[in-house]
Amino acid sequence: MVARLPIALFCLAAATAFPVPGQASDAPLSLTRALQRALAANPRLTAAERDIGIASGRRIQAGALPNPDASFEVDNVAGSGTYRGTRSAETTLQLGQLVELPGKRAARMAIGDAEIDSARWQREALRLEILSETATAFFNILGAQRRVQIFNTQIAALDRLTPLLQRRVDAGAASIAETARSQVAVDLVKAERERARTALAIHRRELASLMGRDAPDFGQALGDLVLNSSLPPFRTILATLSNNPQLIRWTAVRAQRDAELIAARLKPYPDVRLTAGWRHYRDTNDNAVRLGVSIPLPVFDQNRGGVIEAHEARAKVDAEQMAARAALTLTLGRTYETMVGSANEVKLLRGSAIENSRRALEAIESGYAQGRFTLLELLDAQATAAQASLREMEALINYHTSIAVLEGLTGVPLGLGRRERDR
Repeated sequence: MVARLPIALFCLAAATAFPVPGQASDAPLSLTRALQRALAANPRLTAAERDIGIASGRRIQAGALPNPDASFEVDNVAGSGTYRGTRSAETTLQLGQLVELPGKRAARMAIGDAEIDSARWQREALRLEILSETATAFFNILGAQRRVQIFNTQIAALDRLTPLLQRRVDAGAASIAETARSQVAVDLVKAERERARTALAIHRRELASLMGRDAPDFGQALGDLVLNSSLPPFRTILATLSNNPQLIRWTAVRAQRDAELIAARLKPYPDVRLTAGWRHYRDTNDNAVRLGVSIPLPVFDQNRGGVIEAHEARAKVDAEQMAARAALTLTLGRTYETMVGSANEVKLLRGSAIENSRRALEAIESGYAQGRFTLLELLDAQATAAQASLREMEALINYHTSIAVLEGLTGVPLGLGRRERDR
């Protein structure tokens, strides 16, 4: 059984089967390509593949039969009298084979099969986690790019204000202090832009690391963040949580613990050791066959502690699965509330705050040129308009990163309207 991969976000599960060509350092990057590259080169996935190989090796070893053994003995040599030298030597060549009790080897093989299944589900869980992390890093880049653009727009507006302000100073309608105040406003916005550029550089490095690179080897991130008007109810999303490989993996862990309990219960039952040999009597030059059977007696060690340990480990699986589901449900709930709250915030900002802040800015800019508003009122209007746009972008990023987390947790696409520009 293979976990279903999400997306809109993870839309290209099919495309990941094809190699991704190398990209130049200035080539734009889409979400599709970022996901492809992360799946192809993330070292954590490579390590998870090795875990499957390790479990496969253990499974092969678990099915191996015990090796036979051979022994050679010489008796009655180097003594005295008739046993001097090798005149009365008895030479024995013997083969032995351990015959396991039926069920022991099958139990070991069942443990190995369950370990392989567990490792495979762990890899699928890691696959979804990496896809979710990659999408989140990509959206953070989109948001940081947009923040830089907003600050650039604000700085350009402030720069356009300088000639007008100078004319007002020359005409005696404004003081030189207002020029200094305007410059302070420009410098503060430039400082915020530098902070946004730093955040952008960090997010780019995070994405490069997820794609197996030491440094970013891509240009601008391409994408449009859209908002879905209707969100599914939480119970609908919660119903898909059973698709999470982290929960499915517990089925394999339970099978492994069951097999370990069987193996622990079978351990006290003795295995039979059969031997067959050939003996030569030198003093009479006769030969004889030697047969033997040995069985250990489980008098002192009946593996009671091992059975208790295996039984408790089996019982622990159910509790661990319940705890894992509770933790995932809590994360799912928190993320869902973040998504809903962010969507409502975007709707509120778009419905009133952004448009009104732009109208107010246009009116104050026009009135300032006519001397009806002060510089302080103009700077405040510009800052308010920029803040509204920044808040909208922040909410959009929270919305889409929440979708990425939800899809990574459930393993199914939510279809909440992500649109991508690809080149």
